[in-house]
Amino acid sequence: MLIEQMQVGPMAVFAYIVGCETEKEALLIDPAGAEGKILDRVKALGLTLKYVVNTHAHADHTCGNRAILSRTDAQLVVHEADAAEVTSGKNKAFSVALGKKPSPAPDILVKDGDTLSIGRKTLQVIHTPGHSPGSMCLYGGGNLFTGDTLFVGAAGRTDLKGGSLFILMASLKKLLALPLETKVWPGHDYGKTPVSTLAHEKETNPYFTDFL
Repeated sequence: MLIEQMQVGPMAVFAYIVGCETEKEALLIDPAGAEGKILDRVKALGLTLKYVVNTHAHADHTCGNRAILSRTDAQLVVHEADAAEVTSGKNKAFSVALGKKPSPAPDILVKDGDTLSIGRKTLQVIHTPGHSPGSMCLYGGGNLFTGDTLFVGAAGRTDLKGGSLFILMASLKKLLALPLETKVWPGHDYGKTPVSTLAHEKETNPYFTDFL
């Protein structure tokens, strides 16, 4: 599995190009700026974008959707519980404040346990509400793309609309069912390193050590 991590936008969001080296299909997780740079990198890697995936509907993760989708044949994928929020007035206003155009509506709605295939690679949807009702992680090939559910050394805030610390803690506990050697690719560059493992987070992240 090919993985390119790119910090984009004014809020240190990590966007991810995830591709199949054999079939040259890819998906893009959370475009939030630098859309031209992202598409140039996709082209340089010889990939074709099949999906744009939002780990949740907050505009700092979705504000690049329209720019990417307008220049590719990719389909927009969002968890069903966040579908309405993607095109809400609040998200439209936040996107404009970030200097971007509001996101179009999703093409594909997913739920827990669904899978997305790119070439010979498959990523599983893990529903992890708490930061938002439709927050989700993508898991495959020993990699976990966590959006704002889990950061390196921290976890997503729960004081926004639809957030819940109690629900978030249940989601974090759910992630511990995965192999501990799983690589954690977070949604923001907020930690000491840009990538971690579940084992390291279980041992050092206060959301695990103090609350679970």
